[in-house]
Amino acid sequence: MRLTRDVVSGENRRKLRDISGEEVASCYQCGKCSAGCAMTGMMDLLPHQVIRLVQLGHIEEAAASRTIWLCASCLACSARCPRGVSLPNVMESLRVTLLRPGERHLDPAGLPAEVLENAPEQALVAGLRKYT
Repeated sequence: MRLTRDVVSGENRRKLRDISGEEVASCYQCGKCSAGCAMTGMMDLLPHQVIRLVQLGHIEEAAASRTIWLCASCLACSARCPRGVSLPNVMESLRVTLLRPGERHLDPAGLPAEVLENAPEQALVAGLRKYT
């Protein structure tokens, strides 16, 4: 793939920015996120490598890595980031793009009445937030 302005500022990257709220272009690849991550021994890509793939527009390659599923969202990387990029938000946005292809939405009104009456509110909010 040729690296062009369209690739770097493509629709998929804009979509990830909208979901995560993070501007990955501000990352200058210092590697502090990877140095502070307790899960790197299990990851196929280091956290800063995932960010770099997203920066370059290689969203599918980043989403195909095991790293996005192994991120514990402990926020150690965010605490170390000198640019304030929240890597767990980026990882979550990659997971979300895989979990909801075609932008399917779940209507809470379609849930059975017994679920709505008996399920804890936190469970409903947590379960539905990825589908709304």
